[in-house]
Amino acid sequence: MRVDIVTKEYPPEIYGGAGVHAAELVKALRSLVDVRVRAFGADRDEPGTSSYDVPAELATANAALQTLGIDLEIVTDVAGADVVHSHTWYANLAGHLASLLHGIPHIVTAHSLEPLRPWKAEQLGGGYAVSSWIEKSAYEGAAAIVAVSEGMRADILRSYPALDPERVRVIYNGIDTAAWHPVEDPELLARLGVDPSRPSVVFVGRITRQKGLPYFLRAAQRLPAGVQVILCAGAPDTPQIMSEVEELVRELQSTREGVVWLDRMLSRHELCTILSAATTFVCPSVYEPLGIVNLEAMACGAAVVGTATGGIPEVVVDGVTGRLVPIEQVQDGTGTPIDPERFVDNLARVLTEVVSDPERARAYGAAGRERAANDFSWQRIAEQTAALYDEVVAVGR
Repeated sequence: MRVDIVTKEYPPEIYGGAGVHAAELVKALRSLVDVRVRAFGADRDEPGTSSYDVPAELATANAALQTLGIDLEIVTDVAGADVVHSHTWYANLAGHLASLLHGIPHIVTAHSLEPLRPWKAEQLGGGYAVSSWIEKSAYEGAAAIVAVSEGMRADILRSYPALDPERVRVIYNGIDTAAWHPVEDPELLARLGVDPSRPSVVFVGRITRQKGLPYFLRAAQRLPAGVQVILCAGAPDTPQIMSEVEELVRELQSTREGVVWLDRMLSRHELCTILSAATTFVCPSVYEPLGIVNLEAMACGAAVVGTATGGIPEVVVDGVTGRLVPIEQVQDGTGTPIDPERFVDNLARVLTEVVSDPERARAYGAAGRERAANDFSWQRIAEQTAALYDEVVAVGR
């Protein structure tokens, strides 16, 4: 069986969880099916992988139209595949049109949903209406949709009520615990400005509304004085949220020591080292289908404090691998807390409890590493995905 996987992100051009997912899934699938990767960006030298850049005629066009241009170039090359599998709205149109043109099933993996990210209108302008149209069309035309958590499945069916629930399947994200593992490197920590003898709370993520970084920065003002705040945060969605975060970080740095902001792309070794030294990792997201970053932290032996939203409660076992922070959210797609001050207060309270009990935090971290290794292996996920390919092809015959 030949499967063509279409994705915007693929090594070495990865900036989020969807790219990590695509890369690891392909690696695990190669022993099960004939995989061809069709990725956005510069040429790659990986066998079975083709790259596609913005057509010259669209060099100055809206970013959403540039995406459509790349998708159209991919469609013809999918000829000969048995299944086309797309990741994120960027790739969904290529998958949808290839399905129609070549008469093959299209599978979509849902890493996020446009209706639940309305703040993207700040970033894309009218392009957000285009991305929303693409996603809706692709989902409603797909042979199957993979949700990366039960929470994500519920979001999909709520966002697209015309879908047959039987077509929406849950296959979790995974983690490579051989690549993500505890690392001790005191010299590296010192170069990064981290003191391993002091408790620390670590945030890793893009500066985007869904990641909830401003809420954490406000909560961090209430942490015990000796706690370090380590921010591995960059790639802002908009100048507006970057300005907001910069101001909050300045306020935090003016009132406490040990606030370290690393805004460049960090290597895996650097991230493993930082996470391994953390007393706790924090995931203050207001929207998170699953959160590969939580699995990365768990694999490095860090306790995780995460918002009880989306797929996070399916990864973080409250009181076992970390703690969940309660949140009540506005049901308008933004994920905004109904009472932001209460959410910030709860976040600060739970973080304080965890960093104040390092022995318990270590126990959370050990349990988290074990859970990541046992329940979220990529080989298991690849086998479930390959079984879904067989199913949709059989139905189409």
